[in-house]
Amino acid sequence: MSWLPLDGIKVADFTALIPGPFASAILADLGADVIKVEPPRGDGARSLLPAVFHAANRNKRSIALDLKHADAKPVIARLARWADIVIEGNRPGVAARLGIDYASLSALNPGLIYCSLSGFGQNGAWRDKPGHDIGYVGASGGLSYPGSWLGKPARSSIPIADMQGGSFGTIAILAALHERNRSGRGAELDLSLYEAALFCAALRHGIGEHTDPRAHIWPVNDMFDTADGSVLILGIVEQHFWDNFRAAVKELEPAVMDPRFDTDPSRRKHGDDLSRLLKKLFLKKTAKQWHDLLEPLDVPIELPMTPAEASRTEYARAREDAVEFGGERHVLFPLWANGKRGGELRRGTPALNADGAAVLRDLGFAQDEAERILGAAGARA
Repeated sequence: MSWLPLDGIKVADFTALIPGPFASAILADLGADVIKVEPPRGDGARSLLPAVFHAANRNKRSIALDLKHADAKPVIARLARWADIVIEGNRPGVAARLGIDYASLSALNPGLIYCSLSGFGQNGAWRDKPGHDIGYVGASGGLSYPGSWLGKPARSSIPIADMQGGSFGTIAILAALHERNRSGRGAELDLSLYEAALFCAALRHGIGEHTDPRAHIWPVNDMFDTADGSVLILGIVEQHFWDNFRAAVKELEPAVMDPRFDTDPSRRKHGDDLSRLLKKLFLKKTAKQWHDLLEPLDVPIELPMTPAEASRTEYARAREDAVEFGGERHVLFPLWANGKRGGELRRGTPALNADGAAVLRDLGFAQDEAERILGAAGARA
């Protein structure tokens, strides 16, 4: 038995690509019934980002509708009455033109929780600017400082603004659900991906005028090349871990015992020299040899893995992180609650419009009307 606290909650998801689908994937994993409303040709991520689409749309049902066509209007109305939550991810003003804006839908369902996820929010001077994750992260300060002691600022492979924006949207939705349980009132939520990145950058670096660009990093908390051309991830911050590391390597490299490296303030002061020393040291062994030497001595050390490799580790098996349904493997929302796995995989990633007939039937449409609506959408694909 899994922990499914959102069982019975209904979500109409009008979003595409990453932020909105990421938000609704969390809700779906935790038990919500998510109907993914796609244009006749489908969410663009199906072809542009197939791996992302596969991962972010498990546990959902798909219906294809042309929201610009009159045939979609009665479906939208019934979805609004059916749903507890609506998520949309268009530029400001587009939802109103499509008839899926908060004013239109909340008039049909006053208890509706409506969440807009957009690049720069629904108001302000930047509301109409186009953008993508790298721009949001860079403009918010997330690319201003390096991630390694001797390195330059670098982009992460993970779309921070997109995923954090989706996560923050989920948090806001759950807060609004809690409030609705007390008051009976719905809510209109406005989440900006840029502000999600700014929130994270401000927490990490502060917003003072004279930030130390190395305040968030350590010369001994870094990635280092090894003899086999691989990389070793050293995770030292606390003094006792540094003491353990020094004891393990002092025969290989006596210079690590230099008094300049005794304390954290001194290691920072002489961080350039220490980092260069460690770079030289780690080239003496392969990544696995270093891992086998240091891990038993309680030194925080890791070997880099791909997500596929990480999902098959002993750890992942014990925590039931990766699960399978119908031949598909997915990593679920990372939570245990009351001794049970939080979330479950109840269905795989839907083909475009795979659930159109079932969704319209659930919304109360007669079979002939459902066939006409779906046929019209299919003809415009």
